[in-house]
Amino acid sequence: MLSRMGRPRYRKSAMAGILVVDKPLGWSSMDVVRHVRKAAGFVKTGHAGTLDPLATGVVVACIGHATKQVEKIMGMPKVYDSTIDLSAFTNTDDREGEREEVAVDTPPDEARVRAVLGDFVGDIQQVPPQYSAVHVDGKRAYKLARKGQEVKIEPRTVHVDSIEVIEYEWPLLRVIITCGRGTYVRSMARDIGVALGTGGHLAGLRRTAVGPYTIDKAVDAPRLKLPVGQSDLEPVPDRD
Repeated sequence: MLSRMGRPRYRKSAMAGILVVDKPLGWSSMDVVRHVRKAAGFVKTGHAGTLDPLATGVVVACIGHATKQVEKIMGMPKVYDSTIDLSAFTNTDDREGEREEVAVDTPPDEARVRAVLGDFVGDIQQVPPQYSAVHVDGKRAYKLARKGQEVKIEPRTVHVDSIEVIEYEWPLLRVIITCGRGTYVRSMARDIGVALGTGGHLAGLRRTAVGPYTIDKAVDAPRLKLPVGQSDLEPVPDRD
């Protein structure tokens, strides 16, 4: 449902709340918003934090006046089930990009990996990926990178609460990362590889929580083909 200007036309409704969606592979966060908006009868809808198309998992859809709480929800801790491939770098810092293989005579053992991961907990300096939505001179970095332009992105401080090793079998390292707003797990994969003297890019990513909104509360894509009503929604978070 679009206005004459091509913008979404919202239906006035008292319905408001949070719908936690398990985003499938290949969808953008805005794809989630479009499907939720349609299922909710074209009530105003937004999302509280972008998730890359190559990632799956929790996208928090805010419906009705819950859209006013987007900033608050975006500030909540996020949990990512992440698989890092230490055998190569890529130009996108994930498996979508061109691989740059890194020859490693002796792969690091788990003790070495754990020691390096410890350096990535707390407040850390991080440079976002070249292919990201960060603004550089008023333009999105990924748009400049796709044109072959050199993109200089300044480092920024982000906070990582914890990194838990789930499995390590060279060259794949699976970890659970709990972190704050603005953290790029793709950048962490790259930087961990640099610190280890190996390659490093994100081979898989699943967001399992945004604050209290966890994957076990999420609806899947097929559910969005059915109507969404007030009884399907989580309450709007308190304003504080």
